[in-house]
Amino acid sequence: MKQFDIKRPEFSPYGFTCESWTPTRMTRPDRHNEIELNLMMAGSLTYLLGGQRTTIETGRLGMFWAAIPHQIVEFQGDAPYFVVTLPLGEFLRAGLNSTLVQRILQGELLTDMAQVGSDERMFRRWEQDLQSNEPVLERAAQLEVQARLLRFARGMTTTAVTSSAMVLSRADKLACYIAQNYQLPLTSQSIADAIGLHPNYAMDLFRRTFGTTITAFVVQHRISHAQRLLVTTHDAILNIALASGFQSLSRFNEAFKSACRCSPRDYRKAHQPADTSQPSPTR
Repeated sequence: MKQFDIKRPEFSPYGFTCESWTPTRMTRPDRHNEIELNLMMAGSLTYLLGGQRTTIETGRLGMFWAAIPHQIVEFQGDAPYFVVTLPLGEFLRAGLNSTLVQRILQGELLTDMAQVGSDERMFRRWEQDLQSNEPVLERAAQLEVQARLLRFARGMTTTAVTSSAMVLSRADKLACYIAQNYQLPLTSQSIADAIGLHPNYAMDLFRRTFGTTITAFVVQHRISHAQRLLVTTHDAILNIALASGFQSLSRFNEAFKSACRCSPRDYRKAHQPADTSQPSPTR
């Protein structure tokens, strides 16, 4: 049974997986460039995803883009839950409607009612198939995951629980402010001032609560925004850097390579679906 490893390098890929996880609070956010599915047959998980608290309840299947900083901050019950990680490229090639794709890439956590019995059986089968290391079974699991995503898209709903419906701690308020304003030229001072805290206290509180710094959290959001634009638009990379909150192309390239282990151009080549109707992206 898996648990989140705090020593795991940020943005290290999981690949195509289906595994049983034990619920646990995460002491820092995680980021990886896959679509994540969580199947809750019992209990619940509350994520801080992009600065917003969202809960996946019993009997729900949740889906989100894990390149957005996400962190389990609360859970109910100790029953294991299933996690599927699907590389972004496979998700984009699954033929899903554009509305669902855009909502996921915008940072929403979407949920669907679990199909009682059948979902649990499928997830268990996928887990066994991927453990077998047989290419035929892995391919079968990929096709079945795509089919489940198509059904998800047909009946998709957003969760009813949002940050505005919950009492936020001061640390949550800091995270929410960053998530809403990361495209602006933020500083630790301006963020703390917006919440009414002393900057030294705000920085210490944020690190103790989320296991990362305010500055790193801002950069995470900017990188995630840039990833979405690289995949979904043909905008020039300089324009994407500025739209994501970076003040220079050199700083953007440095931060992007550090986080994603490739250049923005290579990331776009690897993940943007082919579309002959569109002009080639400006490099």
